[in-house]
Amino acid sequence: MTYSKHQKGKLLIADPSILNDSSFNRTIILLTEHTQNNTVGFILNRPLEYSINDLLPDVICDFSIYQGGPVEQDNLYFVHKVPDLISESIEISNGIFWGGNFESLKNALNNELISENDIRFFLGYSGWTKNQLEREINSKSWFVSENDYENIFATNEEILWREKLLQKGGNYKLWANAPGDIQLN
Repeated sequence: MTYSKHQKGKLLIADPSILNDSSFNRTIILLTEHTQNNTVGFILNRPLEYSINDLLPDVICDFSIYQGGPVEQDNLYFVHKVPDLISESIEISNGIFWGGNFESLKNALNNELISENDIRFFLGYSGWTKNQLEREINSKSWFVSENDYENIFATNEEILWREKLLQKGGNYKLWANAPGDIQLN
């Protein structure tokens, strides 16, 4: 794999071979940063049983929060597509942005200017050190895919992983339809 293969904005899909990894089994990760020294991303398909209002009582919003990954799980992160409402956002790619000014975010949420299809919140993130992700991709723990969703935030997280396996084809089609607990098969 070359450096550019897993650039920010792409999706990192957990290979079915990592069944015993409770942090990443059946996950889809949006890569938000990739440099020669590290990679950062957020798990898109692991909703938690919390809403924004549960964590931030001064924000009147019941949007779901997702498990972003195993690193810094006590920090709240957000990825969105409304940089005009959230100043200081960093573009990931193709109209998807990471972070921004928290006060402008709170104001936009409290004034109902942002819909749930515009933003996703995460506790924690997924991170890799220099060459770590490349080693994991080469050992077939992951494969990289284009983010071909018109709106990744409006896509049903329950079918994300399955859809990407079906797109990949071959033996992945078999895994796409396997139950979450293969012992039930």
